[in-house]
Amino acid sequence: MKYPIDIHTHTVASGHAYTTLLENAKYASEIGLKILGTTDHAPSMPDAPHEWYFGNFKALPREIYGVTMLYGCEANIVDYDGNIDLPLQRQEQIDIMIASIHDPVMKPVDDPDLNTKAFLNAMNNPNVHIIGHSGNPAFPIHAEELVKKAKEKNVLIEINNSSFIRSRIGSEKTCSKIARLCKENNVKIILNSDAHSCFSIGNFDAALKILKDIDMPEELIINRSPSELLSFLKKKGKSIENR
Repeated sequence: MKYPIDIHTHTVASGHAYTTLLENAKYASEIGLKILGTTDHAPSMPDAPHEWYFGNFKALPREIYGVTMLYGCEANIVDYDGNIDLPLQRQEQIDIMIASIHDPVMKPVDDPDLNTKAFLNAMNNPNVHIIGHSGNPAFPIHAEELVKKAKEKNVLIEINNSSFIRSRIGSEKTCSKIARLCKENNVKIILNSDAHSCFSIGNFDAALKILKDIDMPEELIINRSPSELLSFLKKKGKSIENR
């Protein structure tokens, strides 16, 4: 498949997702994914797993059903200082970390200055690899500041497929602006499904429509190349041989 990587997926451990890790990996194998990230919600989200869950990924194999597994977390930005709700030890143990804002954790405010501040400060954390669904209209931001900080810190900006079809309706305008700014500033993005069941894994159709509309260069879409993603992680101090 054209984009054989999906990093942002959830399992039943998140409390509001519906398939298991093995079911997700099996489906990913069946559709031809090469790399699957499993990134359940961090502890501040209702019904999310305890931090120990993220500390025991060593019990799992690197490859399942022929798919390379990345074991990570969708962490919550919990305040405007950009703090994350996963202890530092766990952040350092996992393969990949997405930092997102969720309204059960932070109350939505119609203040782009504050919301942007939260994202910018989160990117100062070297363990943050991806900024998740930053186009959420409930948390308006200054998109240009976000993109420039991502470039400075070598953080990937997520274009989240679920934001356009079920989770954060109304995200198109801001996400399109973010993607356009990424194009103008040569900032890499990552397509993610944000799947809460296996049947959404690898589906980027709605996100790709946004990218097609702005003529996003292929070389800025990191999903196109497993080796490029693994090289990115290596530069961040992460090796798939070690957790």
